[in-house]
Amino acid sequence: MSSRRGGGGGGGRITDEEINELISKLQALLPESSRSRGASRSSASKLLKETCSYIKSLHREVDDLSDRLSELMSTMDNNSPQAEIIRSLLR
Repeated sequence: MSSRRGGGGGGGRITDEEINELISKLQALLPESSRSRGASRSSASKLLKETCSYIKSLHREVDDLSDRLSELMSTMDNNSPQAEIIRSLLR
């Protein structure tokens, strides 16, 4: 049985068990290279930092892909079949 954080039985409090479950779920979302095996409460801070770093890298990747797509679109005829395919994919 896990204890309530902060004591006092408030209905909105999260248990240690729930925190550990959320940490495990978050860890599962990271790529294999970023995961630390057996994340415990002591490594939750490290996991959160890794997650933030991973999210930042995803943002950079999206920005890069957006720039590349803009360059590609600027070099092709707007009425071409390729341009129409790209537009349909972006809808």
